[in-house]
Amino acid sequence: MPPQYGGSSGGSQPVQYNILNRGFKNVSQNGQVTGFQLLVLSGYYRGVYLTLVEGFEVTVDGESFKRDQIRCTFGARTYTQDQLEGLSDARWQWDEPVTLTVSKPGGLKPGMHDVQVVARIRVSYMPVQPSVYTFKAKVPLIS
Repeated sequence: MPPQYGGSSGGSQPVQYNILNRGFKNVSQNGQVTGFQLLVLSGYYRGVYLTLVEGFEVTVDGESFKRDQIRCTFGARTYTQDQLEGLSDARWQWDEPVTLTVSKPGGLKPGMHDVQVVARIRVSYMPVQPSVYTFKAKVPLIS
């Protein structure tokens, strides 16, 4: 895999590419740092309709962020996690990262951070019970 990828653990097997090193940065609005964002590739080998994505959990350096603190951007469209269930015509392609934007006033300090993302996805052959993908990485925050 190209060197811009970093991460580990999709399901129980190590996967080294789900949390991308690029794109992990603080975000600002009206001159104030309002949070941070990171890029995550799907752990499922096929694209999925967004209605099958049950959601994401993000933990950085042991601090967990609530569902309503996380926005998801697929392509050029941003959604709350609750909006995903109604998006039967939009897809998350396996090779296109989702941008997760997390609300955290003041953002994160520069340097390395332990990042964990849990993605719950109902895959096509098990649509009732979600598959849980856990990705972990030590990622540098881009200033």
